[in-house]
Amino acid sequence: MLKHLSHAGLAIALSLGAVSAFSIPASAQDLQLRIGPDGVRPVIRDRDRDRDYRRGGDCSPSEARAAARDEGFSRPQVVRVTDRSVTVQGYTQDGPDRITFANRSGCPAI
Repeated sequence: MLKHLSHAGLAIALSLGAVSAFSIPASAQDLQLRIGPDGVRPVIRDRDRDRDYRRGGDCSPSEARAAARDEGFSRPQVVRVTDRSVTVQGYTQDGPDRITFANRSGCPAI
């Protein structure tokens, strides 16, 4: 009888170990290792940003004009749009000026 209990206990312990071993890799899918001049470093992926990028989260002309207004431009006009940047021309307190934004979601200034 003791032999059957020990085998059952061993089977339960192995089953629990197998279940926990399969749940660990699922949490590591957002982890990425990048190799660069500063060595190997772990990077945690931002899935929301990746989804926006795949959807083509580009900087639209209206978003670029709004971002230029936030930077202090008045009467902003989009003068150039490329795959990588959006250039806006307008007036600041110092006179006519230009600002360039990256052509990606959020329109960050370059």
